[in-house]
Amino acid sequence: MRTLVALLVILVSLAAILSGGLRLAAMIREVGVLPVRIPAEGRMVETALGPIYVEELGPEAGMPVLLVHGSIGWSRIWRPTAEALAAEGYRAIAFDMPPMGWSFRDPGGDYSRQAQASRLLALVEALGVRPVLVAHSIGAGPAAEAAMLEPKAIAGLVLVSGQIGLGRDGTGQTPPWPLGSPVMRELVISATLTNPTATGAIVRRFLHQKDAATPELLEMLARPKRRAGTTAALADWMPSQIVAPAGALSTRPDSWAALGAPLALIWGERDSAAPLEEARTLADLTGAPLSILPEVGHIPLIEAPAAFQAALIAALADMPRC
Repeated sequence: MRTLVALLVILVSLAAILSGGLRLAAMIREVGVLPVRIPAEGRMVETALGPIYVEELGPEAGMPVLLVHGSIGWSRIWRPTAEALAAEGYRAIAFDMPPMGWSFRDPGGDYSRQAQASRLLALVEALGVRPVLVAHSIGAGPAAEAAMLEPKAIAGLVLVSGQIGLGRDGTGQTPPWPLGSPVMRELVISATLTNPTATGAIVRRFLHQKDAATPELLEMLARPKRRAGTTAALADWMPSQIVAPAGALSTRPDSWAALGAPLALIWGERDSAAPLEEARTLADLTGAPLSILPEVGHIPLIEAPAAFQAALIAALADMPRC
């Protein structure tokens, strides 16, 4: 028994040392990188809820398409898509959903689906556009919520392998132990999302076409994670990813059945993160067209850019002009 206790003490001590080392490494990576040093390709847009970083391509008079990234991304992940849209005459606007990328971080740490939807709508108001929202992965929830909260502000909605959580409500739920602790969440984030050596494995987990995780892609994804305070901000954000949204309109089937905005769905056939069955349910509820990309996983815009861009441009062609 004493031997077992001694072994457990040693294992716990080693885990604490390793975790502390990873958190220290994250702090060192993030020291001295100022939030104001945004990429030259974009700009900060002041909104009623805080400054949002955006990158824009295409004619200003073109039909606005607002590109909403997922959990591992920031606005630059949309660059090939934005270039394809700009070539077709669209005004492509990609932005960093807080706390990702270069946008502001909420001091209160509120990254609920409803809060993110409000930030999206504040950006739309500040830009003075009525866009079609093209939303990938976890970005689909806030985009759908925004379309349901303010349908007149949105011209259409395209979900790309969207993680909606249809029928799930997290009211009263809390993160499982030990992730209720901010300190433990920071340790987890420092070992995963802000750890450069883990980025490739995390990205490949979502891909069916594993070779799409090129060194150039991984370096691009890691760039804003060197910004000061990133690990702490992502630790605040983590609960919104592990607990279902509480009281969100976008998890309710009746909200989708009553959706007023035009809707299109684009999904990877081999998506292991967002069930294809849920996409089919959404299509049945709304009558929306569903494009399924063969041999593609959770990130179609990276895994099969040409096929994805063709499907997206075809979906946008059916959206109302404004």
